[in-house]
Amino acid sequence: MLVYTLRRINLFIITLLILTLIGYSILRLEPLSPWAIQDFFQGWFTYLGQLSQFNLGINLHGDPIIDEIKLVFPATLELCFFAMIISLIIGIPIGTIAGMRQGKWVDTFISFTSMVGYSIPIFWIALMMIMFFSLNLGYTPVSGRHDLLLEVPYITGFATIDAFITDEANRLELIHSVMMHLLLPCIVLALAPTTEVIRMMRSSVAEVRKQNYIRAARIRGLSTYEIIFQHVLRNAIPPIIPKVGVQLSTMLTYAIITESIFNWPGIGRWLLDALADKDYVSIQAGVITVATFVLIVNILSDLIGAMVNPLVRKQWYAVK
Repeated sequence: MLVYTLRRINLFIITLLILTLIGYSILRLEPLSPWAIQDFFQGWFTYLGQLSQFNLGINLHGDPIIDEIKLVFPATLELCFFAMIISLIIGIPIGTIAGMRQGKWVDTFISFTSMVGYSIPIFWIALMMIMFFSLNLGYTPVSGRHDLLLEVPYITGFATIDAFITDEANRLELIHSVMMHLLLPCIVLALAPTTEVIRMMRSSVAEVRKQNYIRAARIRGLSTYEIIFQHVLRNAIPPIIPKVGVQLSTMLTYAIITESIFNWPGIGRWLLDALADKDYVSIQAGVITVATFVLIVNILSDLIGAMVNPLVRKQWYAVK
């Protein structure tokens, strides 16, 4: 496990260095930038030194970008976290049902529905949900992170946590406002990952069903319920853990669209504003921040997957 971990850490460092080259190249796009007039590798080493001190530069307005990242990135993480929870809660049971009923009408219906859900453009489903639930029924807010008349104190940067731990007299009202504003964006953002979780879980469950220990469990007289929870899920979930981590990169891509539609103050909408202003320093800071986070999540998902699934380590040592 130690060798496996060191290998993943080395891969993380190499990939991160390549990403810094991309970030540094973005800074050199502006002809009048001090980075553009320096020797490439000399400027790159200077850039690496600044990044090691968490110095992401100054934006067009003269404000430190690290302070803006601290405000907008937690909002995106909060949105992605709850969307991923929804994806797992819905995707794992439905994928298990499809895998256990492979080839039956239930499996066909679930697979067809998942394909349709994956094919629907996220901006279209977002606008339809706003029109139906917000404008027609009035159940959910149209946009924003909380009501404009309310102010959630900044403690951790995560509005749900800050609303719960605040000492304000209207704490319950803050919690309700934050959760209602979070509902629609999370559902929209969770749509595509949910279909992927269903597909991966169906494939994994179908593979586990072919194993001899499942046949042995049926011969021993175990019920379907006992087989699913004692044998199928315990062996079907670990192989998909690294793949679930990969879904985060897709989710962050969809988050840019979701945040722009719902006016969510996250890093996706912040990057779109930076692109509109041609603020290259902010653009490289956003790219480095998002890419680093995706790399860390992928590495952690691989390590967790290897910890709970010894076959991964055995396969790697066999190849080595």
